[in-house]
Amino acid sequence: MRFSLSAVLLSIGLIPRISHALTYHGADFSSLVNLENAGRVYHDSATSSTKLETILAAHGTNLARIRIWTSTNNADYSLTYGLALAKRSVAAGMSLLIDLHYSDTWADPGHQSIPAGWPTDLAGLNTKIYTYTNSVVAAFVAQGTPPQFIQIGNEINDGFLWPTGQISVNGYSPLSQMMHSAVNGARDASSTIKTVVHLANGWQGSAVSSFYSQIFIAGEFALADVDVMGFSFYPFYGTGATFSALQSSLQAMVTKYGKNVMVVETDWAESCSGVTMSESIAISPAGQQQWVLGIKNVLAGLSGGHGIGIVYWEPAWIGNAGLGSSCADALLVDGSGNTRASIAMFSADM
Repeated sequence: MRFSLSAVLLSIGLIPRISHALTYHGADFSSLVNLENAGRVYHDSATSSTKLETILAAHGTNLARIRIWTSTNNADYSLTYGLALAKRSVAAGMSLLIDLHYSDTWADPGHQSIPAGWPTDLAGLNTKIYTYTNSVVAAFVAQGTPPQFIQIGNEINDGFLWPTGQISVNGYSPLSQMMHSAVNGARDASSTIKTVVHLANGWQGSAVSSFYSQIFIAGEFALADVDVMGFSFYPFYGTGATFSALQSSLQAMVTKYGKNVMVVETDWAESCSGVTMSESIAISPAGQQQWVLGIKNVLAGLSGGHGIGIVYWEPAWIGNAGLGSSCADALLVDGSGNTRASIAMFSADM
């Protein structure tokens, strides 16, 4: 008799039993084509497939998160690159979450640079972010892969398009205006698209609450502009990133604003030393699954069914296995591209 890893973990109490299945089980595998171009190949004994998107879909992934930079270089996540990856993802049966960084390179809480050639004044940026967002969404719609979700910036705790839209420099109003312009651009290109506002450190309830208590400004960014509140939740960057803290933070937002919630970035280590993690979970494939199922439990327990999905960040980025952490490896594949048992996390709801 064969037993699934999730069933074994559940039977011995290592994962919580969640109240209902989430709608979206996602992965951000934006690096895939660049990796394939470098000769990387993936293998999965259960599917006998070498296509990562097919492997992920076979194990329950139904949402592809794809980052888009403003660069025109395919190696730097250009629109052309993203469109091609979207076709493959949709062909594998996935919905799309398009992650707009509004930068020529990485955008995160420490980096939000205005793209080269973009204006730097607020009026010019309001126009540019509208036309850019509109054109990106329109391009996905035109090729027959309309996104279900559009992310208006990436980890924008201190705003985006710095310094004009940097909260710590110019307050909330410039950011509020530009976010509203971006949302209008997206919705004018697609009447069905859902907007996502993405903050890092979703477990930090006071910081999350502070952002949302100030970003809504009359005549600028409105509550109706937000469809989904998205958050990053990583165990490497602070021991306060516990399931309990995440639940408290997210439930407070659901209670106050009544919006749907997703954890759009997370991962857990398969190999790690010298790092204090935020939960006492094994550093192993079983631990990877336990971490993700713990997040699913938090989301599934939010009132009103407002927890709708989770996205594992870059599960197969061979050559960058630490995924930005100080751990050695947080991938769901080994160095040869063979899937680990933790690939089952995408279909492990119970």
